[in-house]
Amino acid sequence: FNLVVLDCARVSIGNNVFIAPNVAIYTAGHPMHAHLRDQEYEWAQEVTIGNSVWIGGNVVINPGVKIGSNVVIGSGSVVTRDIPDNVFAAGNPCRVIKEITDADKNFYYKNLKLGE
Repeated sequence: FNLVVLDCARVSIGNNVFIAPNVAIYTAGHPMHAHLRDQEYEWAQEVTIGNSVWIGGNVVINPGVKIGSNVVIGSGSVVTRDIPDNVFAAGNPCRVIKEITDADKNFYYKNLKLGE
């Protein structure tokens, strides 16, 4: 579903990772200055995604980012820096919104209740 992985450096994806449509994972970048770009300079940094991560639709993950385990990245986010374990993060730039705790085990959607 339109997943782009620009893998000029290693991309590590853990177990049980959900990746929604239109996600882009980039490991490469180019200099800001046009003179250097014109010389086709490029650099690359590894991207690491932990276990049990859910990446929402239309997310961009930039080079060098580490996303911890048990993380949810909100739709449309641009991840420019590391995200720790056990959090919900979203935005442009992506930032931690809240910690995911045991209270989040109970999930309600309309007339559906999941959890304990």
